[in-house]
Amino acid sequence: MTTSSKNFAASRDWADTDISISDEPHGAQTTDIAITDRIFRSFDGFDEVPDADYAPLEGLAPGSREAQERQRKTVEKLNFPLEICSRVVDIHFRLIPAGTFIMGSPENEEGRCKDEGPQHQVTISRPYYMGTFQLTQAQWQKVMSKNPSRFNSDDLPVERFSWNNCQQYLRKLCEIEGVPEGTYRLPTESEWECACRAGTTTRYYTGDSDSDLDRAGWYDGNSDRKTHPAGQKAPNAYGLYDMLGNVWEWCQDWHAAYASGNVTDPSGPAKGSHRVVRGGSWRIANYCRSACRGLNYPGHVWNDYGFRLSLPAGQ
Repeated sequence: MTTSSKNFAASRDWADTDISISDEPHGAQTTDIAITDRIFRSFDGFDEVPDADYAPLEGLAPGSREAQERQRKTVEKLNFPLEICSRVVDIHFRLIPAGTFIMGSPENEEGRCKDEGPQHQVTISRPYYMGTFQLTQAQWQKVMSKNPSRFNSDDLPVERFSWNNCQQYLRKLCEIEGVPEGTYRLPTESEWECACRAGTTTRYYTGDSDSDLDRAGWYDGNSDRKTHPAGQKAPNAYGLYDMLGNVWEWCQDWHAAYASGNVTDPSGPAKGSHRVVRGGSWRIANYCRSACRGLNYPGHVWNDYGFRLSLPAGQ
């Protein structure tokens, strides 16, 4: 996954920017919002990936093309890189545009669980970056030294660690990369689903059928009951790999029932007993849906729990 990169200068000034595109929703999952206030664009500690390209759209569900167009317009209007990487550990991130989407699943979705409803409108008010891949064992060991994983290989996703261990990793990663603590974080649950769907409303970002899941991720029907190297399945419209299957991904939020009304930048309750995991894993196909919610104690360790990182694009 190593890609040549160039320094993305951190000397950008404040800019008055309007990325309103005035689209009306036509069945796509995400709509645009206007950003007219001042956004400080600071990418100190990261490099732009100069040869990054937009994801192929063939085989993706309806809404993907519109989502990628919003991604393109965000790159063009805000002059943010499509993809950046950290300088020491070489973790890659893709730009996710701001916008509004419908979170959760409809009552008639196959395999639906009760906590996936009610469906509700969520606005993500700022663009952000999401890890292109699930964090690998090599990237974990560059920071934490010891590899906790059951399935051992540098290019496999790291697993068998807790949400609490994630927080230790994030603090040490910020120190190693020379960026302020808190720069790297877990995505919120709403950021995760927005990034995973990439404009789609189907069970998977590749469609609704079992064969559509096969193209998107590793699950009990194709995984041989083990994890697989990052990036072998089709990415979604934003260029993110393995958002479904392979390993569950810890999110920042405490688990709670969804709000019934419209919300902006939700981050979950202030306290709770279980943290959210999303995306499913190599174990059970039904959990590998865009809307599926998992939960577990923050100290829980299992061999199909992993994570990917997130960070703000403007602050």
